[in-house]
Amino acid sequence: MKRLALALFAAFSTAALAATPPPGRAKSRPCAVCHGQVGISITPDAPHLAGQPRIYLITQLKAFRSGKRMSPVMNIIAKPLKDADIADLAEWYSSLMIEAKEKP
Repeated sequence: MKRLALALFAAFSTAALAATPPPGRAKSRPCAVCHGQVGISITPDAPHLAGQPRIYLITQLKAFRSGKRMSPVMNIIAKPLKDADIADLAEWYSSLMIEAKEKP
């Protein structure tokens, strides 16, 4: 009986962990306005973030935060981000897979 209870607990714990979205996904909600829910831009002046290299995303967000890279919108959005927030966002967007196809 104990083994069965332990097995069920382990199964439900694993399922609960798998159902928990990565922190970057939740933190990306404000980004979705311009960059789309899964990092595919929905505005002509915002780049796609899905599939970008993690280090690139970290570097760019830190540059926006510091003012080294200028963008009226992104400088304001990035200013309050902590390093952990930036790392979580970069992890989320870099984990997204995209597929490129030539136009017919």
